[in-house]
Amino acid sequence: MKLVWIVDDDRSIRWVLEKTLAREGIPFKSFASASEVMSLLEQGVEPPRVLLSDIRMPGQSGLELLQKVKTCCPAVSVIIMTAYSDLESAVAAFQGGAFEYLPKPFDVDQAVELIRRAIGESTQPSGAAEEDVLAPEILGQAPAMQEVFRAIGRLALSHATVLITGESGSGKELVARALHRHGPCADKPFIAINTAAIPKDLLESELFGHERGAFTGAQAQRRGRFEQAEGGTLFLDEIGDMPPELQTRLLRVLSDGHFYRVGGHAPLKANVRIIAATHQNLESRVKEGLFREDLFHRLNVIRIRLPPLRERRDDIPLLTRHFLQKSARELGVEAKRLSELALKYLSGLDFSGNVRQLENLCHWLTVMAPGQQVEIGDLPGELREVASQVLASDWESALADEVDRLLARGVPEVHGVLAPTFERILIARALAHTGGRRSEAAQALGIGRNTITRKIADLGIDGGKGTVTE
Repeated sequence: MKLVWIVDDDRSIRWVLEKTLAREGIPFKSFASASEVMSLLEQGVEPPRVLLSDIRMPGQSGLELLQKVKTCCPAVSVIIMTAYSDLESAVAAFQGGAFEYLPKPFDVDQAVELIRRAIGESTQPSGAAEEDVLAPEILGQAPAMQEVFRAIGRLALSHATVLITGESGSGKELVARALHRHGPCADKPFIAINTAAIPKDLLESELFGHERGAFTGAQAQRRGRFEQAEGGTLFLDEIGDMPPELQTRLLRVLSDGHFYRVGGHAPLKANVRIIAATHQNLESRVKEGLFREDLFHRLNVIRIRLPPLRERRDDIPLLTRHFLQKSARELGVEAKRLSELALKYLSGLDFSGNVRQLENLCHWLTVMAPGQQVEIGDLPGELREVASQVLASDWESALADEVDRLLARGVPEVHGVLAPTFERILIARALAHTGGRRSEAAQALGIGRNTITRKIADLGIDGGKGTVTE
């Protein structure tokens, strides 16, 4: 029996996985298409324990294969691979019964660990495939966003209360809407309310509604957000800023499932799913007495942390292109594009306002940038001020990334790998600057002539094919 079947139309991916599984002693079989797999299963061939499949292939897709495999062989653990790391794919994979979702490029050791875990575990019952397409604003290929996608996928069939944490502008409401659209009450209302944006004197009425004559100006009965969201989802944004008296009322609703309109005497049943969000540290606010601990525990059933943009810099080019195209469509103009240098510069910014700030910047560029190609000089003044600092630190960031990559791969003696490379580049560039004259290069670098001569020999530096001079 072959424990693992690999399905991918990309021969190089199959080759890497084949070599890795062979090295680990895990029996496998490879296929270039989903149809080959289905043909064997229809012939009654014993299925594998784990099926590792690409998501986009000629003919049948990985999701179609997933659906068929889970129908005929529900015990098979299916791992979906894709280079298109979007939320829609993650949710569809989990809803189709996938064991896990593996975005490309992946670390082979991580893949082996995942395969071994899948071999030892049984799969959950498959769910119906989801065909709805999420709002395209939820984009991300960075590992931190893949964790968010996985969480949304796993919560697709759940009514559980969810607490979304993240900095302002990071997209918490988009995640809440995604949870609703891929949840069991997707055909019911999604009602959002920012609890920090409404005066506390009005917030109670906004949430629970009021009866006619309940207070001055209440000339008619009004349904609150809980009633408006009946059967669906109520999204409570910035819950950390909710006034204490409203926290008490909300806790009561979450505890017994009933509430009263302001001025009302008949209890009303609250049939809604609660999703809350905050940029605050609720644990700290509980310790400071600003947020009820019992309410915190009621809300903190499942927590999703949305990463700030600075923790997902790899997504900045993707998001920038999307927002530039979106702004162009809204204004009916041709989409602007960023030069490679400008895009590299933006990717180095911290963006304290996160995705919202980036979206606003793209709209500004669509309106204000003079040409179709945007350069660093076309950016708003407040962003250009830090250009030199960011560009100067690029090599440090690149070095840090390389160190992280080598450490993650378990490469031994990382210092011994990188230090000679650093010296080789340093000396080679100095020699190029001096036309191969060692004495001048040594002086420019602040080292002795004998030292540079020895290092040229030790490091195997080509001093310009015979142009190195004393």
